Amino acid sequence: MNPGLWADAIGITHALVVLFVVGGQALILAGWGLAWRWTRNFLFRVAHLAVIGFVVVQQWLGELCPLTVWESALRRKAGAEGYQAGFIADWLDRLLYYSAPSWVFTAVYTLFVAVVVASFVLYKPVRKPRQSGG
Repeated sequence: MNPGLWADAIGITHALVVLFVVGGQALILAGWGLAWRWTRNFLFRVAHLAVIGFVVVQQWLGELCPLTVWESALRRKAGAEGYQAGFIADWLDRLLYYSAPSWVFTAVYTLFVAVVVASFVLYKPVRKPRQSGG
């Protein structure tokens, strides 16, 4: 097991989660305006709300994201300091981690989840009706 490789894999996963949350919300809002039916998919919308909800709760509790903790532990195990271990790690660091006071992240995440909840309420997800087996 190469801890550096696993740390990179977790970093990529982390980037995909961020893309799902931010890109997903952009697509939901676009779908609302362009009447894309798939953006009302119940499972997609609930998963999206759950992920950003988890992020905001973690931030309000002052906890680090579990992916960040896991990736950092693996990087230390691989003998690296911080997130300066290789190309993938470097660009993921630039993409995901910014230097700002904690309250800034709390405010941004809270405002973002407010947008997600508002779009969830105002542009409701739709469950597919069950088809009768006849």
